[in-house]
Amino acid sequence: ADGELVQYHYGLKDLITILFYIFIAIILHAVVQEYALDKINRRLHLSKVKHSKFNESGQLVAFHLTSVIWCLYVVVTEGYISNPRSLWENYPHVYLPYQVKFFYLCQLAYWLHALPELYFQKVRKEEIPRQLRCIALYLLHIAGAYLLNLTRLGLILLLLQYLAEFFFHMARLVYFTDENNEKLFNVWAVVFVVTRLFTLTLYILVIGFGLPRVESQALDPERGSFFSFLFNNILFRMSVLLLVCLFQASVMWRFIHFQLRRWREYWNEQSSRKRAAAAAAGTKQQTKLLKRDSGYHENGVVKAENGTSPRTKKLKSP
Repeated sequence: ADGELVQYHYGLKDLITILFYIFIAIILHAVVQEYALDKINRRLHLSKVKHSKFNESGQLVAFHLTSVIWCLYVVVTEGYISNPRSLWENYPHVYLPYQVKFFYLCQLAYWLHALPELYFQKVRKEEIPRQLRCIALYLLHIAGAYLLNLTRLGLILLLLQYLAEFFFHMARLVYFTDENNEKLFNVWAVVFVVTRLFTLTLYILVIGFGLPRVESQALDPERGSFFSFLFNNILFRMSVLLLVCLFQASVMWRFIHFQLRRWREYWNEQSSRKRAAAAAAGTKQQTKLLKRDSGYHENGVVKAENGTSPRTKKLKSP
């Protein structure tokens, strides 16, 4: 009927939908690769290692940009940003609007399609463990938020994560085209720190203050309430927050270590360039001095600095 709001729940039929969109993701992956990335690669003439990383970043830039725009549209239209209390009010959020459910199914389909793409793209063996770890972490968090009815919190966290990842892979693409251009890495560094702070604040707000106020605190899998009763225990709540803070601290530590190493390499490169330029200038100055001492050639005749020939003149006898 007109004005009736239809909502959806998850079930086994989702697997068929995810399988269908896995094939769609494989087709879109091939289109982006053939009509965009391969043409750019032919112009850049990258090495084999850079070629693989360029393809990876190119695919992820397209995916992250699409996901950021889509996710931002969902959270704005559903009112999750304008009303932060909706992230925990009326938990568990068992029934989902169509666009929220469809977004999660497409996200799961994309990260599942990345598994056969490791074979299709002929990824190097050294890169496979890193990419498998990344795919597994995304699948674990997205499926966990979907099945445990934390879809609203998951949307905001995915928006922050994809925003930082978009700038990182965009910076890598620009770096592969021009190795002297690292400005976007600085932009990514700022965005990464800001998104980590927002993520930590969101965890504290939802886990520390939101979920403990939920009215239904009993374990009820049929209603979708799996662990909200645990957050009523202050010891469990503080333990979860401590684990979250430690995890975010470890991420920031790796990020700071990476930035310090990158800046050290940059300053070492700059100092080596200055030394090379100083050595070249010294060699050039020494060459000028040698020429000045030995005179210079003019019309095939060696002349001294005052313009006279360095040869001694013979005196004619009267």
